[in-house]
Amino acid sequence: MSPDHAGERAAKDALTTDFGVSRETLERLEAYVALLTQWQETTNLVAPSTIGQIWSRHILDSAQLFALAPNARTWIDLGSGGGLPGLVLACQLKEVGGSIDLVESNTRKAAFLRHVATQLALPAGVHGDRIEAVLPRLATPDIVTARALAPLAKLIGHSKQLLKSGAIGLFPKGREYAAELTDAGKHWHFSHELHASRTEPEARIIRITGLT
Repeated sequence: MSPDHAGERAAKDALTTDFGVSRETLERLEAYVALLTQWQETTNLVAPSTIGQIWSRHILDSAQLFALAPNARTWIDLGSGGGLPGLVLACQLKEVGGSIDLVESNTRKAAFLRHVATQLALPAGVHGDRIEAVLPRLATPDIVTARALAPLAKLIGHSKQLLKSGAIGLFPKGREYAAELTDAGKHWHFSHELHASRTEPEARIIRITGLT
């Protein structure tokens, strides 16, 4: 078995053994991956170089967010792109009666998000517009998240009204997370916690609360 195949199998195993993903949810995730792979041929949804590691690089990386807020039932994903983490979370939220709003201004990517949500009957609302136009129309969620969208300071700026209204921010960040935290602290006052990433040793998931 090649290293890629071994890593992909390990990632899928981790979903069930470490995160308690059910067989039904795993089947939804497999269907999502199949659709993403199909659309990737004509629409750039993820970096082409990562397709061979989609479970380890993308699915597991997104699914770990749910484990940090297992009781949260309403989520908003900013800049959803190819549905990471939004559609992965939608697959998980369906099992517990939750829902998520996906915000994506790119018309083609928004069409993909709607297609997957419809095909898999996911509890996901897709908003094909800019973040600043969409958020005033949405209720404050339990969690707001975004993956690979913008530096932390800008993410807080995008979601400031949600965070000030009681939403918790869960933002995956790479190895430069400390510098992003320092920069964000120059512009905003907030509390934070750091959680280790299951997919990248040097990465962290930043939990933001208490924005003033």
